[in-house]
Amino acid sequence: MRPRFNTSGPCIPDEHYMLPPQRRLHHVLELIEDHRYFTLHAGRQTGKTTSARWLVEHLNRGGLFHALWVDVQDARELSDPVRAFELVLDDLDRAVRRDLPDLAAPTGPARELHPPRSAIRRYLEDLAARAPRPLVVLLDEVDGLVGEAMVSLLTQLRQGYIDRDRVPFPASVALVGMRQVRDYVLRQEDRHVLAWLGTTSPFNITAEAATLGPFAEAEVGELCDQHTSATGQRFAPAAIARIYDLGQGHPWLTNALADQIVRRDVKDRAVEVTAEHVDAAKETIILERRTHIDSLVARLREERVRRIVAPMLAGDRTTEDVLDDDFAYVAGLGLVRRREGRWVMANPIYQEVVPRALTYVQQGQIANEPAWYVRPDGSLDVPKLMADWQDFWREDGHLAANAFGYREAGPHLMLMAFLQRIVNGGGTIVREYGLGRGALDLLIEWRGQRHAIEVKLRRGPTTEDRALEQVARYLDRLGLSDGWLVMFDLRKGPSWDEKITQREVEHDGKRVHVVGC
Repeated sequence: MRPRFNTSGPCIPDEHYMLPPQRRLHHVLELIEDHRYFTLHAGRQTGKTTSARWLVEHLNRGGLFHALWVDVQDARELSDPVRAFELVLDDLDRAVRRDLPDLAAPTGPARELHPPRSAIRRYLEDLAARAPRPLVVLLDEVDGLVGEAMVSLLTQLRQGYIDRDRVPFPASVALVGMRQVRDYVLRQEDRHVLAWLGTTSPFNITAEAATLGPFAEAEVGELCDQHTSATGQRFAPAAIARIYDLGQGHPWLTNALADQIVRRDVKDRAVEVTAEHVDAAKETIILERRTHIDSLVARLREERVRRIVAPMLAGDRTTEDVLDDDFAYVAGLGLVRRREGRWVMANPIYQEVVPRALTYVQQGQIANEPAWYVRPDGSLDVPKLMADWQDFWREDGHLAANAFGYREAGPHLMLMAFLQRIVNGGGTIVREYGLGRGALDLLIEWRGQRHAIEVKLRRGPTTEDRALEQVARYLDRLGLSDGWLVMFDLRKGPSWDEKITQREVEHDGKRVHVVGC
């Protein structure tokens, strides 16, 4: 069987194209060698399980440690310690049989579930006492536990950590998941119980949190070269650069783009993969809502995520109730990152997925047809498009915008829904947004033409002057001489007739079509 690009589950050598896991795990190995307790966190499908499994095999071969990988995802969302730990103990048994077959699983009192408040600690104490070498335990998907079960698990690990100079216990424990420890327990009463998590905890979240970095562009090329070696099909340098640009080295996105191309789009191995193939694959992955994308969309319903993403879509600043922990949580999920000191979406694919997912239902309820806006020569009639948008916004759009769960960005999302409905007929929309940008930038690419649109909220008399400066800079960056500025007037006083306007303005050598809404 030839290897393939992996888009589901952990990577298996000889079955999947893969990079050496140890490249991303130098710091993790140092923590284990120093007998540290730590978290290994990263976003969904970034290689956590592949890395954990490699670590166990590497450590068990090395002769210095006994290592165990335990997947506890079957206990996720269970807050009752009895129900949760019954499953966790079974998972531990299975892991011992698989990873340490010469070391029998605990029996008797060490394997008893009751009382649950000490069940995990007793199991690990017994295992560590009988292990000839220091024991390392990697608990995967552990952040899926909730409430009392999570509190009890962390408490038992802490108790074992504190007493391990007198009572045998694992030398090193890693909690593997998408979040840091401070984000495991969200209820205020649980946070009070676990006040030690931020101070003397063995899982000190400041000094002992490890993560997995993305692939570098050269590594994306290395992964694609493995396919070339196996099949003879080449990836053009521009295609490799485009895969990296769209996914920013995210392992699943990298593999998904490449897999879509070579398995479905370009099956002829004599045909070189181009950047155009990559763009087509990106569109397919978004439209088909692959599992990874669906998981991303599900996160958008969480309040902590909404508090960051909603103002990001509008280019605003977050409100005062947003904490550093909220940013850490959303960044830990892999949704956002810092670029040049500013929070932005983690990669261009996520940047496109988020507004399209949030506006999907509304798009299906817009009656306007793409064909209405295509001129006889095939070009896009943007003036007609904008005029009809204003009619739509006045009649229905402003009301529909209030139905978005992201009400702060409702006007922006409604405009994007309208444009996406039309542009789906033959073009694409490139979106640029982020916290503190002050605006949403849209670029319609239509059959070789480019139409730039800047979206701004009007809250006072000086907004338009700043907006014209911004759109002029945007047009200059794109090398365009004219563009569009959509101004949503949020003031209470003006009537619809005062708000719904269109005019042309010359600013810094650029012609700007100002669309009032």
